[in-house]
Amino acid sequence: MAFNSRQYEWGDMTLILGGRDVTGIRAIKYTEKIEQEPLHAKGRFPQSIQSGNITVEGEITVLQSELIALEKAGNGSILGLNLDAVVAYGNPSLGDAMTTNRIVGISFGESSKELKQGDKFMEITIPFMALRVLNQA
Repeated sequence: MAFNSRQYEWGDMTLILGGRDVTGIRAIKYTEKIEQEPLHAKGRFPQSIQSGNITVEGEITVLQSELIALEKAGNGSILGLNLDAVVAYGNPSLGDAMTTNRIVGISFGESSKELKQGDKFMEITIPFMALRVLNQA
């Protein structure tokens, strides 16, 4: 097996959101965070680092047509939706091994729209929370 150092490109990413291939995606960001705090006891330095709850937050940036499709799926609003997403990186036709993340239980907490003079299209960033991210080979 030969080593391939090719990096993923934007064109190698696919987002399936709620079972639908999102072609009007402009950006995606998701983060897993764990609560941490140092445990102090005798002395000045911590004895260990204690961990707590894990949260998943992110945002997707889509074109207006994608937001409209999500609103239709949510009977007029994205605020009640609860969706899973699959984010796949790689292009097998170029010899890439596929990397897949499954984002479980996406819930949108706000919906805003903005358009200003000179814009040629509407681009909407939608923040979300999720239950977890599963990394799949």
